[in-house]
Amino acid sequence: MQAQPDFSPPGPSHLPAHRLSVAPMMDWTDRHCRYFHRLLSRHVLLYTEMVTTGALVHGDVARHLRFNTEEHPVALQLGGSEPADLAHCAKLGEQWGYDEINLNCGCPSERVQRGAFGACLMAEPQLVADCVKAMVDVVDVPVTVKHRIGIDKGESYEFVRDFVGTVSAAGCKTFIVHARNAWLKGLSPKENREVPPLRYALVHRLKQEFPELTIAINGGITTGEQVAAQLRELDGVMVGREAYHNPWWLASWDEAFFGAAPSGQTRESVESLMVDYMATQAVEHGTPWSAVARHMLGLRHGLPGSRRWRQVWSDHRLKTLHPREVMALAHAPASVGEGVCVSSPDAAVAHA
Repeated sequence: MQAQPDFSPPGPSHLPAHRLSVAPMMDWTDRHCRYFHRLLSRHVLLYTEMVTTGALVHGDVARHLRFNTEEHPVALQLGGSEPADLAHCAKLGEQWGYDEINLNCGCPSERVQRGAFGACLMAEPQLVADCVKAMVDVVDVPVTVKHRIGIDKGESYEFVRDFVGTVSAAGCKTFIVHARNAWLKGLSPKENREVPPLRYALVHRLKQEFPELTIAINGGITTGEQVAAQLRELDGVMVGREAYHNPWWLASWDEAFFGAAPSGQTRESVESLMVDYMATQAVEHGTPWSAVARHMLGLRHGLPGSRRWRQVWSDHRLKTLHPREVMALAHAPASVGEGVCVSSPDAAVAHA
């Protein structure tokens, strides 16, 4: 019988809630991705994709806020700049059971700028403070802010120091700092994650100047050694794309950074639990398995045969199969050679 995952709360800990977290990533950290990441780590703090206030005020609240109870601790990231709208949406997030409300002051995309929120809000710290206070006044869960160290090519430490000082006075006690500037013109969101130089020292200086605040760092962190080095200076580390593309790394975090006992899980056991989840989602919500499987394509990153395994789980021609059959096919020897996939669902059944 398939062992059931242990989703019970990790229990009291002296370690800060933001010690390790997975960044909010548009089109990636949906509830299926977060369920997958929770299988790998019981302690890591998970974030939703950014949800705009407009989507909640005028759209389908359930579609945007529904999540699996197993995801806790999980934070809702909001995008907006109107205090009243943010207060309304923060209250919705609390009612739906989120453990934290986070305000996006770091996204540099032009679409977000047109909505007058994201990284461009850093130029208006008092407005951000008003937004934070409006949310703090109506919810009991923590309200946090994710931001950059600056905007455009200004390199003044005083800019980010004053931003944090103004916003913290409004009731925000936790700041997740992407250690790059956001260049609001001339760079794509992808380039904004790579081109502006990383300046970790500025984030360390923030912690020195605001020791009473929780300061976590984000940006360019891809190894356990880097995580450990940052935790010697700061309260937490947020990991983005490396956690998504190489998710098995998360399986080591509880033992390495939270003092937990080894989980004993394997890639295959996690994959099997995801298959169970896919089957449940299909029955309860009509979700095709491919919408879930796309998030675990990095699970066998670096292993022999991983390319063919990814090809099978990415093959939409197999969409009529039960995910358990797809898993069997993904682990079956290639019939012709490495990287060769079957050409039809019927062939898949025969091969499996």
